[in-house]
Amino acid sequence: MTHAMTADELRAKAAERQQTCSQIKKMIVSRLDLEIEPDWITDDQPLFGRGLELDSLDVLELYVAIEAEFGVALYDSEMAVFGSVSRLADEVNPALRATA
Repeated sequence: MTHAMTADELRAKAAERQQTCSQIKKMIVSRLDLEIEPDWITDDQPLFGRGLELDSLDVLELYVAIEAEFGVALYDSEMAVFGSVSRLADEVNPALRATA
């Protein structure tokens, strides 16, 4: 049985997602010493390739940073979780995942 979210619940979830994404962006810029403002990174921007152009060493640093900051170990996760800030947010904060 699915439960339709109220407008207030949707707003609260959106605010929580925005806060988690913002925290991830600040962590990425800080940990990887990027020469950009965290707000420059969009939630759905690819972190690899033509996005932020991160490499495998950056991923290792992010594994450590995410575990330290969010208490979540991603070692067994697929690389897809590093596809974007939004995907990382879903992984580090399961409450953000869409419920079917």
